[in-house]
Amino acid sequence: MKIIFLDAETFGEVPLLSSLKELGDLVIYPVTTPDQTLSRIHDADIVLTNKVVLDRAVLEKSTHLKLICVTATGINNVDVTFAQQRDILVKNAVGYAVDSVAQHTFTLLLALQEQILYYDQYVKSGGYTQSRTFTHLEREFRLLKGKRLGIIGLGDIGRGVAHIAEAFGMEVVYHSISGKQRPEKYKHVSWEDLLQLSDVISVHSPLTEQTRNLINAETLRQMKSTAILLNLGRGGIINETDLAKAIDEDQIAGAGLDVFEQEPLTIQNPLLSVQKKHKLILTPHIAWAAVETRERLMEVVIDHIRNFVRNGQMQQ
Repeated sequence: MKIIFLDAETFGEVPLLSSLKELGDLVIYPVTTPDQTLSRIHDADIVLTNKVVLDRAVLEKSTHLKLICVTATGINNVDVTFAQQRDILVKNAVGYAVDSVAQHTFTLLLALQEQILYYDQYVKSGGYTQSRTFTHLEREFRLLKGKRLGIIGLGDIGRGVAHIAEAFGMEVVYHSISGKQRPEKYKHVSWEDLLQLSDVISVHSPLTEQTRNLINAETLRQMKSTAILLNLGRGGIINETDLAKAIDEDQIAGAGLDVFEQEPLTIQNPLLSVQKKHKLILTPHIAWAAVETRERLMEVVIDHIRNFVRNGQMQQ
């Protein structure tokens, strides 16, 4: 049984590698470009992919392929409809990164709220050695307690963020872009109320036609000048050009992003040219990737493969 991992570098150091090797003849590629995909999987029985695209043109020539394991939640990089027509099973991983993303959300929020970038640089640059007093209060910061957190996308991750926010004494509200509402302990508010009354806005939505460019110049103008904007959902939800301008013009207090419209960033990305850099924190799509989370993700993948074989869908 031949198993191909197309983009193992997305895992960093691949966890549980010995267990994965026990399942079959494993071939690992750190990265795979579109022109390399077919030649690498044409005789594979099982393929692991995070972001490598498996479209119809590739799948119809991969005649041995029986199982695709997407090492992520989203499966938009796989032509699932054609895979079903060919009796190729597509499995993903759901809910594995809730704790990691929620933790990273507050890592960004607290760093911005407490002006950590500024104060860290102040000390390291030697400024504190010249201080006339024991403290330095150039930049004010405020408590999270009593502030309103507006969540866009109250799924599993959004609820994880809400739970932590409650521990800080924050008021949690949310808005459903899709219009779907389930019984929740948190208050659903209008889009206008979420924008205008939230002290922190945290995005945890998928990228859809409804959410693309959702946060733009018009919506940024409606936010409080003291508000912090976070995006740990998907790039493309926030217009990055408009956000860069809003930060430099002090329309909002700051922003923290872990996802971007194009990943990795291009050197021309407007966020890299923001002048007020202390108001912006950017991380390279790592919110999901705590060590324990990556181990859990690989456990899910291994379980998918074992169950597939155990159910007689493939003979070893």
